[in-house]
Amino acid sequence: MPNCLTLKKSNCKNCYKCIRHCPVKAIRFSGNQAHIIGNECILCGQCFVICPQNAKQIVDETEKAKVLLQSGDQVIVSLAPSFVANYEGIGINAMRDALQKLGFFDVEETAIGATIVKNEYERMLREDDRNIIISSCCHSVNLLIQKYFPASLEYLADVVSPMQAHCQDIKKRFPNSKTVFIGPCVAKKDEAEHYEGIVDAVLTFEELTNWLKEENIELKMDMDSSEESRARFFPTTGGILKTMEQNISGYTYMALDGIENCIDALKDIESGKINKCFIEMSACSGSCIGGPVMEKYHRTSPVKDFITIAKYAGSKDFNVDQPENLELKKQFSYIEHRLQMPSETEIYNVLRQMGKFKPSHELNCGSCGYNTCREKAIAICQGKAEISMCLPFLKEKAESFSDAIVKNTPNGLIVLNEELEVQQINDAARNIMNIRSSEDVLGDLVVRIMEPSDFIEVRNTKKDIKNKIVYLAEYKRYVEQSVIYDKDSHLLIGILRDITDAQNEREKKESISRQTIEVADKVVDKQMRIVQEIASLLGETAAETKIALAKLKESIQDE
Repeated sequence: MPNCLTLKKSNCKNCYKCIRHCPVKAIRFSGNQAHIIGNECILCGQCFVICPQNAKQIVDETEKAKVLLQSGDQVIVSLAPSFVANYEGIGINAMRDALQKLGFFDVEETAIGATIVKNEYERMLREDDRNIIISSCCHSVNLLIQKYFPASLEYLADVVSPMQAHCQDIKKRFPNSKTVFIGPCVAKKDEAEHYEGIVDAVLTFEELTNWLKEENIELKMDMDSSEESRARFFPTTGGILKTMEQNISGYTYMALDGIENCIDALKDIESGKINKCFIEMSACSGSCIGGPVMEKYHRTSPVKDFITIAKYAGSKDFNVDQPENLELKKQFSYIEHRLQMPSETEIYNVLRQMGKFKPSHELNCGSCGYNTCREKAIAICQGKAEISMCLPFLKEKAESFSDAIVKNTPNGLIVLNEELEVQQINDAARNIMNIRSSEDVLGDLVVRIMEPSDFIEVRNTKKDIKNKIVYLAEYKRYVEQSVIYDKDSHLLIGILRDITDAQNEREKKESISRQTIEVADKVVDKQMRIVQEIASLLGETAAETKIALAKLKESIQDE
């Protein structure tokens, strides 16, 4: 499969939104980046639509179309009937005028091909003995069946899509011409490339809009009308059925839109619950007018778009030269894609690594993108996912790690909000302040247990206080206190290092030093009296004694 969808790695931010919205989980996560798995993808374009960082990109074929224009051949556009919903107030004639300014020879409506396909469906119902027929207009639905529901391949109408039928018709009427399809679908790029020689390039409405802006070509507001245009209903839910004669006895006709609904129906078909039925299937909710490239950044109301289509469509079919049914045949084969299913032991081992030791641990929260923890474990075994994608697992691991640090640190920790209410307190802090249980103080004002002035100062100034010695008189404790303000969480963190023993030892030493100094002073005084009495007798010896005692006093004071 060609890479119609690519990833801009620098934009991917690990949100897992693409996995959550991918109906077939065709996305692999590795190295903190999402990767589309080509042989599993059905090109529904949902990952492109919902990516909040625009990390998914559709391969642009504008340059390819420009090369075709430069070739000298007649290049004719097949314009998807949803164009009238994308370009409000602009009909086919106005579109033709604008596109001919870009250099195209002519522009026709893909609805012409839709009429050809509709006629073939009616013939199949009349002449072929078929139990179930599933429409094959939507390439994403075709890929879904080819890859995930091969038992339903026999029911998939072996008929070309309206895009292909129209481009075949164009090339029959204009030999040696080239065709460019323009529409709201990503999958059509893959269909054109896989079935070579029918459609030479595919543009999205976004690509066309950008090209027109680049050439300063404005679309003129002009709505034409034609009764022979009933197939313009095709891009709406039930649009194929609206154009068909639903008169074959014993058949039920139904229309389904959205991949999830299509998947449910295919499961019912494979289980034998559905018989004698013509089913119109569209991958997009609302069908093609809900396509992924209906101008991604200014998507309009599906109800309004349907009304626009309904007003533009006529009540009769386009006049077409219906080809032989063999010319419209299209073969669909099974596309092998599935990775090997891991064993129960392998799944169990991964669940254990994720911290899921019993069913009650499997939250199935979907934050990783997978519907269940078991699906996620299977994806990990298949190399499509990583254990770190489990947010509850990461949260518990982070909390366990931080709790271990908080619990085992010898320093007291107390966390306050900006209202100075206690949010958290560890065992070391409780021991310092003789608090029996955390619950006794959580939610209370810090003033109840300690002097709040330092916390108030830090809160007001947003300047931290580091290693300030504070005496907690109520608890007869000395602490080296730091108060830090966390601007992200708007919390005040107090770190208390109990230095009571060290402070008491220091005070003891200071007391001894003071006593020693006092003794030294007394000795000096006594010596001086003796000196005065026998000064003549001792002379220089007394002076030396005084100096020695003074030095002793100084050394004690220095300590």
